[in-house]
Amino acid sequence: MRLTICLTAALVLCASSTQVVAKSTFQINSTSWKFIQKGQSLRMSVDANGNYIENTAAGKHKDHGTVVMKGDKVCFTSAMNSEGEDCWTTRPVSVGHSMMTKSDKGEKLTVTRIKYHPLSMPK
Repeated sequence: MRLTICLTAALVLCASSTQVVAKSTFQINSTSWKFIQKGQSLRMSVDANGNYIENTAAGKHKDHGTVVMKGDKVCFTSAMNSEGEDCWTTRPVSVGHSMMTKSDKGEKLTVTRIKYHPLSMPK
């Protein structure tokens, strides 16, 4: 009987630990976002492979490159400049909700998650 109680308690503890991890894990792949940066309305999509494309709200290409999660930050590396990684704080956000994010350089942005819409490179 004592063994059954101990095993049940261990299973409950493991199950609750798994739920906590699942709630705090965030995946940037296959997401889309809108935000205003330096007075310009922008949209960004990250595909399933970790490639991002950023366009103006009017559809003009602004930037593209790769993105990876590093702990609780999302780090972008542009293919259009040699500035290196640009990392931002992040947290899980549902479609239609916004969050304040801050870069390692101190820049702050409010970003809104939108329904995923893949963007394509300009021709």
